[in-house]
Amino acid sequence: MRYHPHTPEDIRAMLDAIGAKSVPELFDSIPEKLRLGRALDLPPALDEIALFAEFGRLAGRNETAHPPFVGAGAYPHHVPPVVDQLLLRGEFFTAYTPYQPEISQGTLQALFEWQTFVCLLTGMDVSNASMYDGATATAEAALMAARITGRKKIVVSAALHPEYRKVLATYLRSTRDEIVTVPFGSDGRTDLAALEKAVGADTACVLLGYPNFLGVVDALPEAAAIAKKAGALTVSVTAEAVALGLLQAPGALGADVAVGTFQSFGNPLSFGGPFPGFFATREANVRQMPGRICGATTDKQGRRGFVLTLSTREQHIRREKATSNICTNSGLCALASTIHLGLLGRNGLAELARLNHGRARMLRDAMKRSGFGTVFTGPVFNEQVFDVGDAEAVVARLAKKGLVAGAPLGRWYPDHPRAKGALLCVATELHGPELIELFAQAVRS
Repeated sequence: MRYHPHTPEDIRAMLDAIGAKSVPELFDSIPEKLRLGRALDLPPALDEIALFAEFGRLAGRNETAHPPFVGAGAYPHHVPPVVDQLLLRGEFFTAYTPYQPEISQGTLQALFEWQTFVCLLTGMDVSNASMYDGATATAEAALMAARITGRKKIVVSAALHPEYRKVLATYLRSTRDEIVTVPFGSDGRTDLAALEKAVGADTACVLLGYPNFLGVVDALPEAAAIAKKAGALTVSVTAEAVALGLLQAPGALGADVAVGTFQSFGNPLSFGGPFPGFFATREANVRQMPGRICGATTDKQGRRGFVLTLSTREQHIRREKATSNICTNSGLCALASTIHLGLLGRNGLAELARLNHGRARMLRDAMKRSGFGTVFTGPVFNEQVFDVGDAEAVVARLAKKGLVAGAPLGRWYPDHPRAKGALLCVATELHGPELIELFAQAVRS
């Protein structure tokens, strides 16, 4: 897309239309002390050829020799080239927001297929047309639970992604909902005794990771039973969606809502985003679900078509009746995930999940040979925590060798006794046996 700036005449005409004397006048509401007061420190403009050359120079500084061993909510996976190629298909170049179904069939069908895949993997009845990301989906699930139950207490596992918990706290800052955090045990799972003590008649929902931030497959069915006994909902949160190709679906284990991100399908790391969030729940909760739902129907000629069947977001209906002020969905990222899942199929996804689990065991064995044991005893999928002594020093040392070592757990849990020296590492299909062995030896040396 080329950028064509407005002419001075264009700018004058627009200012006259709104009754402003100048462009700076449009920013009068911003206090003077908050303004920069100088021009941005940017180099002079370049022509297109020079600009592409500069981008190439900057890209050449990236260390691309090895895939990172850090996951922590963003996972390195192979994205088949066909995914990006299919994203360019004209069928998807229809209206961005599908208000008019007659011209938006490509977009609507893609979203319908996305919803189908989400429901298949989560074991839920209905899914919306995607969320901004896993963190906002988590917060929206808590808000939905509060609406459904009429309760104000949100119980959260400390093993849920810390950044998801921060977003949740930000969302609930303007409400009177209370957040109670329960600890995790030596196995890396949510402490069920503490959970049972925290959950009561005032609890709207229980949120826990599946797998959780520590890479451990949390005690979802046990937590769901505790929540159900108190009349609360259970929300499972999945950041590593490849795990759903091996683990039992959250819906089959008692979860009432399943949220997270499908970043692992079709979406590269991209320095942390954007990632598509998913949101699925039981049919009984559908009218309290945020966002939009696409459905299949037939037209007057009996041809299959796709439409928006439910839109509870603020942009479509009166604000006081809306379930969310989220005004869009991660359409392109969701489409990439849908294409990737379509290419994998049921058997391909299961094979990919088994491969990831196998690589995690391979990493565990290699680290054990190098003298580093795991911190938590619970079952894991493709991510786990190792005791490496000084985790920050290990990360800094391996960075000089072109290896992104992992995530020091102390960054998120500075006061937890098990976090000192703990390094959260992931191994996926991108980490071959030779690379895993190289990594384990590099940590030791």
